[in-house]
Amino acid sequence: MILSAFAFSIMALFVKAVGRSGIPILEIVAARSVVSLLLSYFLLKHQGLPVLGNRKGLLFARGMVGFIALMCVFYSMTHLPLAKATVLQYLHPMFTAMLALWFLNERLTKGALICVGLSFVGLLFILQPDVSFSMVEAVGDGFAIFVAVLGAFGSAIAYTLVRSLNKTEHPLVIILYFPLVSLPISLVFLWGNFVLPEGITWLYLLLIGLATQVGQWGLTKSMQTETAGRATSFSYLQVVFAIVFGLVLFDEVPSMATLLGAGFIILGAYINVRWQASVKLA
Repeated sequence: MILSAFAFSIMALFVKAVGRSGIPILEIVAARSVVSLLLSYFLLKHQGLPVLGNRKGLLFARGMVGFIALMCVFYSMTHLPLAKATVLQYLHPMFTAMLALWFLNERLTKGALICVGLSFVGLLFILQPDVSFSMVEAVGDGFAIFVAVLGAFGSAIAYTLVRSLNKTEHPLVIILYFPLVSLPISLVFLWGNFVLPEGITWLYLLLIGLATQVGQWGLTKSMQTETAGRATSFSYLQVVFAIVFGLVLFDEVPSMATLLGAGFIILGAYINVRWQASVKLA
């Protein structure tokens, strides 16, 4: 899981770097999708697994929701400090708990309720504008935060769909459908707005795709070999990596409000996972 957290942090780092070079978000998503599509297809064929799966409608829906969520996540990474954008993604356990209640008829545990409460408090802290911001900067930052929260909500929908698909589909098939859906959509909407990458930007785009695949592989392996609570505990290192990368490479010093908000959100997510693990062991 440490490898997974580091890989996803590297992905976020290069997304921000590429975004600053003037490459459109859709183009970054398309590049990421090309790498993911090729690797996922190769692995499926290598293992002799059916490529298109069984529940194609639900798989397509998962791909579509994942595409929208990723657009939001990448937008937030290019318009917010890296640490703040990363922390806001950890709101997804709060949304997942509520979606599981509504669509999977799962009861909210005490851990989930605590997660919802702490995540909401953390979000309120992060919504506090920096006193050094002008009004224009504060409004722009607020919109980027809204998009980041929307991305976390989309991720929660995707996770809920994956939980249903896991009963009938191989994980690689589920992963494949994201680039299978996102690549053609990205190319259609990117038409006429393509920006030819220059120099090292080509390498950054490749590394975004590779880092994502490594992150997904590490996440899957850790969930197979570790308890959910222990594995997820290490995933929060992604926030630490984001703070370090943002500070060292982009001169982004997180405000006290951001750090407090991060603490509440991560604590809520951690309590939720540990509570679920203790219930399963009981």
